[in-house]
Amino acid sequence: MVRALLLERTGDGALRCTVQQLDDAALPAGNVVVDVQYSSLNYKDGLSISGAARIARSFPIVPGIDLAGVVRESGDARFAAGDAVVLTGYGIGERHWGGYTERTRVSADWLVPLPAPLTLRQAMVIGTAGFTAMLAVMALERAGVTPRGGEVLVSGGGGGVGGVAIALLARRGYRVVAASGRPELGDYLRELGATAVIERGVLSAPGKPLESERWAGAIDTVGGDTLAGIIRGLAYGGAVAACGNAGGATLATTVFPFILRGAQLIGIDSVQCPAEPRRAAWRRLADDLNAAQLERLAHEIGLADVPHYASEIVAGRVRGRVVVDVRR
Repeated sequence: MVRALLLERTGDGALRCTVQQLDDAALPAGNVVVDVQYSSLNYKDGLSISGAARIARSFPIVPGIDLAGVVRESGDARFAAGDAVVLTGYGIGERHWGGYTERTRVSADWLVPLPAPLTLRQAMVIGTAGFTAMLAVMALERAGVTPRGGEVLVSGGGGGVGGVAIALLARRGYRVVAASGRPELGDYLRELGATAVIERGVLSAPGKPLESERWAGAIDTVGGDTLAGIIRGLAYGGAVAACGNAGGATLATTVFPFILRGAQLIGIDSVQCPAEPRRAAWRRLADDLNAAQLERLAHEIGLADVPHYASEIVAGRVRGRVVVDVRR
């Protein structure tokens, strides 16, 4: 038997999410069996479990869009029993069983070997959010944004992606300005490495097609009017990596930042990221984040706590990263 969190749709169309004991025969298709130790709670998980958005494509399903664990059985030469592995994306928790389970079966193509010196728990403090943040940092680097170029903005600094992005950029010597809608998080954001904190509403307020040039680069986790405001304030040749839509999926902007300042808007997708950049990002994460930084971000819960925290993260009341110990 396997203990897992199961998301079901009831006869009246409502969603029900409960911890259950499932038969081993229920494990999904795949060529590697993984004993899961940790998963995490991401904004997308919150949307799925709370029913705020249609994330899960079929029911019943085990939610959780990432996991870290140890290989139990392998039918693929790339992995052997005892290997520590990480999995984010590829539709787990949406189209395939996710990480909120003590055991699962997956495709070997989806797995990344756990890079030293990370522990499995630390890998899920990072999780999908941290992996996305690293992809965004790497995109800014490729776009020519350097620590000497000026201030780099991170929106949604209190969330998982934003928090890891602040820590990563600060570690690389960037001057990071954090934008947040929660003023009480100022000290926390500075502990992560922000040199200044601004109210997010400053960015989303209506403005001119071009504002004063301030941001050499930016990582936006919010979308909507916030992203539009960031684009208007990019310095010449600046770039913004966009990876979220909590603030809206519509982007109201003009061509002027792009044709008059050479601004770059870069989309970040962590779900279908190819294997090589995926492994490169995880190697960078292992090198660039230390244990103390990770613990500042982390809060740990058990499987039964996930439904409550899913509602909290959608409501914007969760700070940093929520790690799920699936054995609890």
